[in-house]
Amino acid sequence: MKTTRLLFDNNRLWAEHTLATDPSFFDKLKSQQSPQYMWIGCADSRVPANEICGLLPGEMFVHRNVANVVVHTDLNCLSTIQYAVDVLKVQDIIVCGHYGCGGVIAAMQNRRLGLIDNWLRHIQDVMRRHEGLLGAISEERVRARFLCELNVIEQVMNVAQTTMVQEAWERGQPLVIHGWAYDVADGLLRDLTMRMDAAERSEDTYARAVEAAASRITSFLSEH
Repeated sequence: MKTTRLLFDNNRLWAEHTLATDPSFFDKLKSQQSPQYMWIGCADSRVPANEICGLLPGEMFVHRNVANVVVHTDLNCLSTIQYAVDVLKVQDIIVCGHYGCGGVIAAMQNRRLGLIDNWLRHIQDVMRRHEGLLGAISEERVRARFLCELNVIEQVMNVAQTTMVQEAWERGQPLVIHGWAYDVADGLLRDLTMRMDAAERSEDTYARAVEAAASRITSFLSEH
C-alpha cells in the first residue's frame, strides 16, 4: 500500500506543478484529443513515448505491446490503428523498437517463458526471413541489435498492409508510416529509413531499409 501511495502523492505534485506552469492545461486537455502522431512501441517501461519525443499528453496516440509487434489478428492493435486513422486522422504512424529489447532477445535465444512464447513467434518469423544476414553476425549483442531493426521494418510493412491504412491511402488521406529505433543507452531515436506512404512501392522500400540496416550494423561493428 505504501508503494502505491507514493504514486498518488507524485500525481498530486505533478498536477499542482502543471497547473502552476499552465493554469489552462487541463481545460485544454479535457476538451478533445487531436494528436498528429500515433506511436506503436514496446511495453518496456524504459521507453515512454511522449517523454522521449518531448510531447505533452494529448499530442501522441499510443499503442504498446511486447516487442512492438503488429499482427493482423490482434484486434487490440488493429482497433487502435483504426481509431487513430479514421477518427483522429493522425498523419504519422511511428513504429518504434528499442535496442536491448527483452522480447527480441528472448525470441532470438528461443527461451521458454510461457504464454508469451506464442507472441514472440512473430519475431522468430522475422529471424527466419533474414536468417542469412543474422547468421553472419557472431556477436549476440550485435545480432540482437540488428534483429531489433529488422523487426521494426517488418512491423512497418504490417501496418501498411492493414485494411485501415490501405483504405485511407485510397481515399487520399495524408498518412505516413515510419520505422524508428530508440537506444536506452543514450536516449536518442534513430530513423531506420523505413518510410511508407501511398506512393511508395512496398517491396522496394522494404529491401532498401533492410540493406540500410545491414550497413548500419557493419558500421556499428567497426566502431565497437
